[in-house]
Amino acid sequence: MTEVLFYHLHDVTLENVLPPLLEKSLERGWRVVVQSNSEERTEALDAHLWTYREDSFLPHANWRVADAQDQPIILAVEDSNPNRANVRFLVDNAPLPANSDIYDRVVLLFNGDDADALAAARQSWTDCKARGFDVTYWQADERGRWQKRD
Repeated sequence: MTEVLFYHLHDVTLENVLPPLLEKSLERGWRVVVQSNSEERTEALDAHLWTYREDSFLPHANWRVADAQDQPIILAVEDSNPNRANVRFLVDNAPLPANSDIYDRVVLLFNGDDADALAAARQSWTDCKARGFDVTYWQADERGRWQKRD
């Protein structure tokens, strides 16, 4: 069964949250697709993942590279799965793919300070529940550690 995790970003940026989540995914041996809603955003994330920390390396590429199937992390704007990922991250209100059930895990990161993002996340929550997915909601505590909420 597909597990869908909703990460409510409040007083924290995607650029701070995404890299550690991707690192944990790679540590677990998972292949990942990160889907945003525009090529410009994908290019900005690509640049950020190369430079977010001096002592770290996150191997990744965008969906246009010839060897996308060999990359552990692919950044995309469409719902394809060129690297046979088992985890899909959705950012910037990227829609839930129709074939979400092919993934072990879908991680939806949304900006809780943006009314449109909040509405889109609520709709995705409803859709995921209707499809029988195992859904959980996560929010950072005052120390910035993610806590599962009811």
